Amino acid sequence: MDNRNLFLAIVISVVILLGFEFFYPKPPVQQAAVTEQAASAGSAPTQASAPQASANQSQIPTVPGAVPSTPKIQAAMAAAAVVDNITTLLNDPARVSITTPSVTGSISLRGGRIDDLILNAYTETLDANSPKIRLLTPRGAQNAYYAEHGWIAPQGVAVPSTDTLWKADRTVLDPHTPVNLTWDNGQGLTFKRTISIDKDYMFTITQSVANATNTALTMNPYGLVSRWGTPETSGLYILHEGPLGVFEQTLEEVDYSDLQDDGQMSFPSVGGWVGFTDKYWLTALVPDQKAKINARMLYSKTGMIEKYQSDFVGEAMVVQPGGSAVSTTHFFAGAKKITVLDQYVDQYGIENFDLAIDFGIFYFLTKPIFYAMNWLYSYIGNFGVAILLLTVGIKAVLFPLANKSYTSMSRMKKLQPEVKKLQERFKDDKMRLNQEMMALYKREKANPAAGCLPILVQIPIFFALYKVLLVTIEMRQAPFFGWIQDLSVRDPASIWTLFGLIEWDHLAVIPMPLDIGVWPIIMGFTMWLQQRLNPQPTDPIQAKVFFYLPFIFTFLLASFSAGLVIYWAWNNTLSILQQWAIMKRMGVKAG
Repeated sequence: MDNRNLFLAIVISVVILLGFEFFYPKPPVQQAAVTEQAASAGSAPTQASAPQASANQSQIPTVPGAVPSTPKIQAAMAAAAVVDNITTLLNDPARVSITTPSVTGSISLRGGRIDDLILNAYTETLDANSPKIRLLTPRGAQNAYYAEHGWIAPQGVAVPSTDTLWKADRTVLDPHTPVNLTWDNGQGLTFKRTISIDKDYMFTITQSVANATNTALTMNPYGLVSRWGTPETSGLYILHEGPLGVFEQTLEEVDYSDLQDDGQMSFPSVGGWVGFTDKYWLTALVPDQKAKINARMLYSKTGMIEKYQSDFVGEAMVVQPGGSAVSTTHFFAGAKKITVLDQYVDQYGIENFDLAIDFGIFYFLTKPIFYAMNWLYSYIGNFGVAILLLTVGIKAVLFPLANKSYTSMSRMKKLQPEVKKLQERFKDDKMRLNQEMMALYKREKANPAAGCLPILVQIPIFFALYKVLLVTIEMRQAPFFGWIQDLSVRDPASIWTLFGLIEWDHLAVIPMPLDIGVWPIIMGFTMWLQQRLNPQPTDPIQAKVFFYLPFIFTFLLASFSAGLVIYWAWNNTLSILQQWAIMKRMGVKAG
């Protein structure tokens, strides 16, 4: 058929749009062999476990103060340790306050943990009284989430533990002045930890140990991030949330469920980083980028508490008598702002740090599209308007291709009366019909497949923009105009609420046919209008499918982010104007 290629292209586009989120496979995760769980007598550790220092070490050390390994004792103590209200924990006087433009919180002097962090610029909802995002929570609280650093030493050598009470030289940490923590083990070793923070989200932890004994000691620095409880995720297959890291310049993404099955994964590397990612937030340990490390991701369960850990252990350091050893680690805890992550790539040479943002397979488009939108936003101050202007820019770049396509489609529309005559004349001879039609197209310089090109080109751009709206923190709670106060979520003004005039309380389920916002309706109308400008399929079945496509897409896109629907509606509008101008120039009747 004359429109078969066009028909197949659109159907394939629909299938891709519907199935990409649910059926497109994630990038393959290179998983190292699972090693033995770091616990004695086969019991799972109930607190953070220090990483293994070397493969031939006879005993994998755990952070001192860990709960005994008897399962019943573990379960009872773990249940008692969980505190629903963290106020009691944060009222501990043994804390150093953190005050920066981006974060507030505190460091626990008992254990030297970074375990209390609130993101100043972000709230949980758009409500005026909504609390700010709490990223880190003290050990022992519900959903504890914290970072620890320390040393692994030979058995019998006292090193700072979970319960070590450090001495601090000041009570407030800010971007201008670091905090120095010190602890003497009483055996000739003095440990010092200097913690500094910049104006954004990067801590710098410099650990040192001074050896006043008569014996040389071999020690390994380590860092860990511990997370209690399995976090609630968005559930999108195309968005990774969970343990991740970059090792040997390769991104490794591990699902919580996979880590539960494997128990532990090891990743030897030179440099790199390891941590946890949520949709918008990230914690990441960043060791010396030129040092050899052994990173791990672990899972254990104590009673009803599930625990996840990302950690690394650095190279062994020999501390001579009268000498010292120093190790510096960076710790990121904050929002995944692209510009900030790129800044740290340049500042610290962190390999692929921007991959903490799940840009997807269209990375080469997604990141430039974001930077273009961000540049426009810097002048306009509205990401919705930036989307509209970016769409104009994209249309300008694709203008020659679209112009050629729409010109060919206009010729096709103009030839429809001739095509119908041929169909009547050769209705019993399909082969002859196809030959005559192809001769007609060739003679009139019309391309039946020309309509496919704009659609096929738009697919990667569509998904790249979808990713930008889905994963970038800059799009979160970004307003447009009117009722669109968050471009990253669906249009809230649905038919069910009379487009925002009625607020239903205690509504469990909204009927699907009524859960359609204003912008999806606008998009569907522009799609229908554009369809009226195109040559109509001569096959009745194809014609029916094309007729229903705008309605199908209206329902499908009702659940997509408002910014994406606005983009599509605006893109359709520009296409209609361009196509209408070409048709008018060629003397082709619209409609």
